[in-house]
Amino acid sequence: MGLRDRIAAELTAALHGGDLQLERYATPPGDPGLFGIAPGDPVWRVHGQATGMLVGGFAALMLQSLHPLAMAGVDQHSDFRADPVGRLNGTVRFITTTTFGSAPAAREVVALVRRIHTRVHGTAPDGRAYRADDPGLLTWVHTAEVSSFLAGHQGYAPRRQRLTPAGCDAYYRQAAPMAEALGARGVPRSRAEAADYLTRMRPQLHATAAALDSVRFLRAFGRNRRERLVVGLLMNASVGILPGWARAELGIHRPAPVRTGWDRPLATAVGRTLKWGLGPSQIQAAARGRLSGVPPKSPSA
Repeated sequence: MGLRDRIAAELTAALHGGDLQLERYATPPGDPGLFGIAPGDPVWRVHGQATGMLVGGFAALMLQSLHPLAMAGVDQHSDFRADPVGRLNGTVRFITTTTFGSAPAAREVVALVRRIHTRVHGTAPDGRAYRADDPGLLTWVHTAEVSSFLAGHQGYAPRRQRLTPAGCDAYYRQAAPMAEALGARGVPRSRAEAADYLTRMRPQLHATAAALDSVRFLRAFGRNRRERLVVGLLMNASVGILPGWARAELGIHRPAPVRTGWDRPLATAVGRTLKWGLGPSQIQAAARGRLSGVPPKSPSA
């Protein structure tokens, strides 16, 4: 197996559990998807750009951890420490299926996540009760996520592929129904609404012991030395797209010259290598075929 094949196999295993499940994206022919996302749409462009999503994904996890109730739910119920790859697979599957998948496949993953959320409830260390299906918490998790994805895209996508200001607003607008399908309410639908929301949330956010522990875990994540190196470089890059106040809350002190002159070029190089290893996205190709109404070829064809 050559280097390119090894990279593709390792990435497929880490992100998708080894099986892309292309039937989720390829059929039925002509199906528009649950949220009507099409090639060229802002959500398709952001969620289809691997480097931005990886950098933005790590930033989202750190930002989300600053909500004490959201972090308590993860800390007390998630198996991310025992099975981090499994947790990652589930998150990636939800994002890719709701973005590129058929309507039936998207309904399936939405229903699965909603069922899981009903079982996640308890009491945070500060004595407050929480529920994962609380609309307010769902809005926080979504907004922290999509704002980070967008920041990752704008920072790491090739310049010609970055979104205009109007495209950024459209991204928030197109992504909002995905959160509302899970039960979120009052979801921001533009950059201005997202910025206002984060400002209003700021007094509720701080780093708990569980949040700091989760960041330490992320920095050491990887099944082998090579993965840990790649994750470390992407984590450093993700620090650069976090709001300054979030870095301060998490006790991350990385000078701006290091973030721009060292972290960004290294993450860009890593992203190019991963993109080369993966080659053209099979998931996006399958989705395009479905949207065009072309039935997928049988294995014997």
